[in-house]
Amino acid sequence: MGVLEQAKSPKVFFGADNDALVRIIIINVLITTVLFFIRSVYQVSGLETALYKTQVADWFVLPADVSRFATRPWTVISFMFSHIDIWGLVANMLWLWGFGFIVQSLLGGNKLVPLYIYGGVAGAVVYLLSSNLVGAFAATASAMTLAGANCSVMAVAVAATAVAPRYRIFPMLNGGIPLWVLTVVYAVINFAGTSFANPAAYGAELAAGGSGFLFVNLLNKGYNPGAWMSKLYNWFFDLFNPDKAPGQNAERAKIFYDTQGIEPYSKKPNLSQQKIDEILDKINQKGFQNLTSEEKELLRRASEEDL
Repeated sequence: MGVLEQAKSPKVFFGADNDALVRIIIINVLITTVLFFIRSVYQVSGLETALYKTQVADWFVLPADVSRFATRPWTVISFMFSHIDIWGLVANMLWLWGFGFIVQSLLGGNKLVPLYIYGGVAGAVVYLLSSNLVGAFAATASAMTLAGANCSVMAVAVAATAVAPRYRIFPMLNGGIPLWVLTVVYAVINFAGTSFANPAAYGAELAAGGSGFLFVNLLNKGYNPGAWMSKLYNWFFDLFNPDKAPGQNAERAKIFYDTQGIEPYSKKPNLSQQKIDEILDKINQKGFQNLTSEEKELLRRASEEDL
């Protein structure tokens, strides 16, 4: 397999160093499965669906009424992982896999989680503001809620298009379909599936898309708005990984691998399979844009020699 083929096939599975996409999907599936299981228990027990809604579901979804939100502020995060119908979950996860794979391949998994969260939070803020400040929306705010990963997936979709506007999918079809076309199709389907009875949700999805565009724009300017979130994310999951126990290799990393501020060796490096594998791992973990000029040159040479 040539080096370019390897670069286009990053490892994306649970347990890999770059499995942020898989983890997001698993969290969505787990939370929604638990909610569906509890609802089934209510139904088998002969309890009313309305009782399940008030006692269980309403503590996971985002309420439009700001007074209710004040009693359950965690819903600003939980709603983006909680779905109220199985088809909504399946559709969102399929779109998330498609767009998220592109973002993770080009920017790295450490950018995907912050992007997903920021998209959901941006949608939640606009949803709450419009539901309570717009007169036509405020009349029904007490009965309205926002649930599902729609806002977060919209942010990921827009970010994928912004970071690679010339990216094409299905290249065997007359040169491929531009990614922006797929994004427009997704947006139309997403808006068409949004209930007219909950109009504030439209503004939430637009705000989420804007946050995805802003996220990529800030990255292009050299500022990473998700750096702190990535550190928190890695710290949390490393707690459950015995191979990455905190402080395990702190001294060795400090002595041998802390090269910040040191100029790279200027001699032209030898081309080896081991070096190429290291570069490919770096692409999987941090994205192509984080490669040094020396690493990009090595990758180019390897592709020409079909190493």
